[in-house]
Amino acid sequence: MSYNPAQQTLFLLIYGFLAWAAEVVFFAVKEKKFINRGLLSMPIDFSIGLVFANLAVVLPTMGRNYAGMYLIAFANLIIVRAVTSFLAGRITKNAKWMEKAPGGTRRSVALNLLTAAVILLLYLLLQPALMVLAAVIPGGVLRAIAIAVWVLLAVDLITSIVAMRKGRDGFLEKMEKEQSDRLSSRIARFVWRRLERAYPGISDETKRGEIVFAKGMSLDKIVWVFLISALLGDIIETFYCRLVGGVWMSRSSVIFGPFSFVWGIGAVLLTVSLMRLKDKNDRWVLLAGGILGGAFEYMCSVFTEIVFGKVFWDYSDMPLNIGGRTNVLFMFFWGILGLVWVKIAYPPLDKFIEKFPPVAAKVCTWVIISLMALNGLLTGAVMMRYNERQVDPQPSNILEQFIDDTYDDEFVEHRWQNMVSAEAE
Repeated sequence: MSYNPAQQTLFLLIYGFLAWAAEVVFFAVKEKKFINRGLLSMPIDFSIGLVFANLAVVLPTMGRNYAGMYLIAFANLIIVRAVTSFLAGRITKNAKWMEKAPGGTRRSVALNLLTAAVILLLYLLLQPALMVLAAVIPGGVLRAIAIAVWVLLAVDLITSIVAMRKGRDGFLEKMEKEQSDRLSSRIARFVWRRLERAYPGISDETKRGEIVFAKGMSLDKIVWVFLISALLGDIIETFYCRLVGGVWMSRSSVIFGPFSFVWGIGAVLLTVSLMRLKDKNDRWVLLAGGILGGAFEYMCSVFTEIVFGKVFWDYSDMPLNIGGRTNVLFMFFWGILGLVWVKIAYPPLDKFIEKFPPVAAKVCTWVIISLMALNGLLTGAVMMRYNERQVDPQPSNILEQFIDDTYDDEFVEHRWQNMVSAEAE
């Protein structure tokens, strides 16, 4: 799969902007202000954007060799950072830029290893959408955008270099001050306004110890309950299949990561619905949990069959089943699970989550929401394309071609081994 220079420029622009915005948010949380860490005044992290643009060319040829992809992402990151830092230092005659070159310390190596992992994950999640975007924009418009981007980058670079080489003292500090009303500072101020609303008094250092993350039943608490439960649920089901069936079987609901959305959503429903019964007699929690769990399992089965045309579980051969989608025995297990959740499991989990660092955890909450949403959307696209391939194996657009090359039938059937066609039922 090849891209023309205009499409590669689009990738560099979007990925570079996202990397710049992420850095702005990071330092807004850490330093409570905007800090310009790049040579350019444009909202683009050129080096990271260049890494992504390189990966867009190289990685499509590697299929699902994730280990090889990671090594290439890491090598690209190290090389691009080293070269750009060296050139910036030599051109500007400023040693500051050499400090950004990858070092040999353990901390530097660990940070670059982590950064490469994040870059690869974001590429896998975002690239399909960007491929569609690059395909739908008319060629002439895309070329005009590319030319404009490179002209602006060149002017920005030349202006910055000239200003620094003339020896203007405090050039970066002045540039940051001049950007006080620009997008970067607005983002920084927006982040802190959101944090202030979530945690009044967070700017007061003397009150930081009094702030509790996700206190009570909040969106942050629900997101972390979902994430932890989805992870534990997948692990439990995987080992259950190994012990009972003698096979290692992926029970994940999504392409990337060991996350079972059924467990995650189920835990959220149990928490929201049953915690109000925590002081009631156990039998009421047991009954409510059984009915809620059975209804939830039934609706999940209907949803996957309607949307994906697949059945992921079938209890038709079990007594007292309800349409093969759930059964009385499992409803009883749901009731037991609800009782254990309310009385035993959730209270310590609740306290554990509330001990998270408030600012970092608040930012991580939105990162989790974004990544899980992208993961779910990509998973849905792969599943729908898998169904279409059974009727028409020829891809009709660039996204279908990407999915066919990266997530073919073998991958889907191995990832979800218990999946069968709804027609087969």
